[in-house]
Amino acid sequence: MKEKEPFDFERFKQEAMEGLYAGKKAGGTDGVFAPLMKHLLESMLDGELDHHLEEQKASGASNRRNGKSTKTVRSMSGGSFELETGRDRGGSFEPKIVPKRQLIITEELEGNVLSMYARGMGTRAISDYIREMYAMEISATEISRITDAVLPQVTEWRNRPLDAVYPFVFLDCMHYKIRHNGSVETRAVYNILGIDIDGRKDLIGLYLSETEGAKFWLSVLTDLKQRGVEDILIACIDGLKGFPEAIASVFPNTRVQLCIVHQIRSSMKYVPDKEKKAVMEDLKPVYKAVNTEQGYERLLEFEEKWGGKYPLTAKSWLQNWDNLSTFFEYGGDVRKVIYTTNPIEGMHRQVRKITKTKGAFTSEQALLKLMYLVIREITKKWTMPIHNWGLTISQLYIKFGDRLRLGHDSV
Repeated sequence: MKEKEPFDFERFKQEAMEGLYAGKKAGGTDGVFAPLMKHLLESMLDGELDHHLEEQKASGASNRRNGKSTKTVRSMSGGSFELETGRDRGGSFEPKIVPKRQLIITEELEGNVLSMYARGMGTRAISDYIREMYAMEISATEISRITDAVLPQVTEWRNRPLDAVYPFVFLDCMHYKIRHNGSVETRAVYNILGIDIDGRKDLIGLYLSETEGAKFWLSVLTDLKQRGVEDILIACIDGLKGFPEAIASVFPNTRVQLCIVHQIRSSMKYVPDKEKKAVMEDLKPVYKAVNTEQGYERLLEFEEKWGGKYPLTAKSWLQNWDNLSTFFEYGGDVRKVIYTTNPIEGMHRQVRKITKTKGAFTSEQALLKLMYLVIREITKKWTMPIHNWGLTISQLYIKFGDRLRLGHDSV
């Protein structure tokens, strides 16, 4: 039997990048990843046939390879290619990955290896799985190179055009270890979650940084603007250093809301355990007030009672009051959305379920690759508007009017 020609990964990656930059779509059998999909499917089919013949031999049956058959398969997302399948002389081989009479390659099948990677399986685990299921050998190194094929797609996704207006934007970060120049370093992954005019969530930014501060946030916000964002109504953050100053220079009309939950946790660091319950009870009237004025009065009362004993606790609220009290300007539906960064923290919890078993990543590219694939899986479920969006957008329209750029039938 003629040995199958090795797949040229380097040539594939180069052609994939050129195709994406030229505007060619990524998915589908006529997309830039079609050669890789053809290679994977034919390799798996060969592995299935080898496994079948071994089982036949073990049972005492006489059977062997008998050339190849070719059929044209097409994708759910469009396009087609010729797929070669090995035959056996006995005619008993029934492939599972692409059955004999199946002429359509589903999107689930197209993402087989990438999906396993996105669910947190390491390259060695995927290699073991493929060996067990298809009796074929694909090394961990080769699987790593296969998953590297999504890197052009990551670049395209991170630079895609964005909407002109986002009513809400949530910002938060995660920290990971990477290997760099022979040592292990920390990288912060900053995610920016937008709520669009229709109330749907969209991760509009993913950035890596060694440090944070006004200069870093200025570059992030400038990138958002260059990708089409013209206005953000309210930005919700957890106390990110330098952000309020940076957003004022790029989106001067944006209101900033510091996460109340983060503020409570931060201020409780200065209180011993035995008195935390009492201090938190006295803080509740501050953030549960009817309006800004009442909240500030309760804060002064809190400062008078606890300021002498725990000065840093009261001081942090007083210093940040302008950005802590933004949510008081709105009704209950809007307040529930913006008083905490829970929307993006919920996404981060899902990401950590996958990444928690990872040690130090081999590079920033390896970290970005996994983050993209995991986020792609998570966001498939983001099809519905957030709760009570109709009431929320109505309140925003009263407050912000034409900045929302809504048609008369939208409210």
